[in-house]
Amino acid sequence: QVQLRESGGGSVQAGGSLRLSCDYSRDTSITRCVGWFRQAPGKEREGVAAAAFLGGTTYYVDSVKGRFTISRDNAKNMVYLQMSALKPEDAAMYYCAAGPDCGPSPATFNYWGQGTQVTVSS
Repeated sequence: QVQLRESGGGSVQAGGSLRLSCDYSRDTSITRCVGWFRQAPGKEREGVAAAAFLGGTTYYVDSVKGRFTISRDNAKNMVYLQMSALKPEDAAMYYCAAGPDCGPSPATFNYWGQGTQVTVSS
């Protein structure tokens, strides 16, 4: 069983920055990858970034490349999403997830946190 808990969401003006954190407990036999997803009202859940727990694989959706960075602190069981140059279209509920494979599809992640809200005002 893997449990995840997000924090760090909030309200920010366009151009600002936020850092999301994900505290996880991990069963190394069933998970290999951690990812960040987001879902805005009326839209499908979208893969934002993903990284292998042991390094070597990283994914970013094109719309956040150069602005967002996923990082891990395995000693603390923490995963972060540093978000910079935020745009109104980045506003969404952000979720941390874990699963066997890294990639953009929510279907490949089988453990999810409850989400943290990010609001970006123009």
